[in-house]
Amino acid sequence: MSEQVLPFYLVCDESGSMSGPPLDAINQELPVICREIASNPVVADRARLGIVGFSDTAEVLFPLADLNQVRSVPQFTPRSSTNYAAAFDLLKQTIEQDISELKRAGHVAYRPVVFFLTDGLPTSEWEEEHKNLVSPYFRFHPMILAFGFGDVDPATLRKVATFKAFIANSEMSPAQALREFARQLLNSVVNSAMTSSTDPSGTAQIVVPNQVPGYTVLAPDPL
Repeated sequence: MSEQVLPFYLVCDESGSMSGPPLDAINQELPVICREIASNPVVADRARLGIVGFSDTAEVLFPLADLNQVRSVPQFTPRSSTNYAAAFDLLKQTIEQDISELKRAGHVAYRPVVFFLTDGLPTSEWEEEHKNLVSPYFRFHPMILAFGFGDVDPATLRKVATFKAFIANSEMSPAQALREFARQLLNSVVNSAMTSSTDPSGTAQIVVPNQVPGYTVLAPDPL
């Protein structure tokens, strides 16, 4: 049966600097996110979640899935460097494959939303891979919300985001920042699915945060 599908992706930095409280916090929250989505039939029917981890390389840890059918949730593991290029390259390939499969199955797939999380500086050039991912010539180009904390560079975070970039305030601990990030991801998935289900026009709507407690919204750079 044809369904409206809202694809969400969590793309998480697994570099060495994320070890300890940051990754511990997101690993604790991931099962909660998946249970909450799966427990609501309306949300589970419409929303799909995929998870990508990246360090020196990138890996699909959790293929885009109907969370009603998921029995276990992956855990992020700290590795080494912060290769944004690997993340964007894999994400483009993954989105193209996922959306194409959804359409072949007869579903109406909407533009993907990416929650990108990082705590540091990229260790290699990445602009070309990012450009290919967000280019309007890529039919399935996603909306990207970028969240940063720790040693992240605000200017770099702005370049990554296509919608908004958020940077954690200094009074927040890394664990607090990650838990708030997880709440925003969950809220966006749930609210998007619920709003779409009640829209009289039957059109899907993506609901993403304009403000996040404990985070500052980074203003775009003037050209």
